[in-house]
Amino acid sequence: MPTDSERLSLAVARLNRRLRQERDSDLTPSQLSVLGTLSQLGPTTPGAVASREKVQPPSITRMLTCLSEDGLVTREPHPTDGRQVLVSVSKLGHKVLTEERARRDAWLHKQLRGLDQRERAVLREASAILERLAES
Repeated sequence: MPTDSERLSLAVARLNRRLRQERDSDLTPSQLSVLGTLSQLGPTTPGAVASREKVQPPSITRMLTCLSEDGLVTREPHPTDGRQVLVSVSKLGHKVLTEERARRDAWLHKQLRGLDQRERAVLREASAILERLAES
C-alpha cells in the first residue's frame, strides 16, 4: 500500500504532466517557469532567478540566453553594480506567458467545475500547503 508521500507525489506529478499537455508553445516547462519567476520578481539578477528556481547559476545563464535570443526576456546593465545585469520579461514574453497560463487555467477551471463545493474547498486549502512545500 503506498504511503501518503508516495500518493501525493504521484498525484502532483500526474496533474503537472496533464497541465503541461495543455501547452501550445515550443518553450520547455523550465523556460516557462523562469518567465513566470521573472514576471513575479520584476527586473532582477540571474542569480536571484537561479535561487528562486533552485538551480545552479550556469543553468539559468544558458536558459536566459535562449529566452533572450527568442526575444522573451531583456537584459540591461545593473544600475549600481557594473558586473551584473538585470533581466526582465519582454512584451513578447508577457504575451507568451499570458497565453500559456490562460490555456492551462481554462482546462483546470473546467475540471474544477466538475467537483462539488467541499472538494473545491479542500483543494483551496491544499493549494496553500502545496505552495509552502514547494518553497521549502
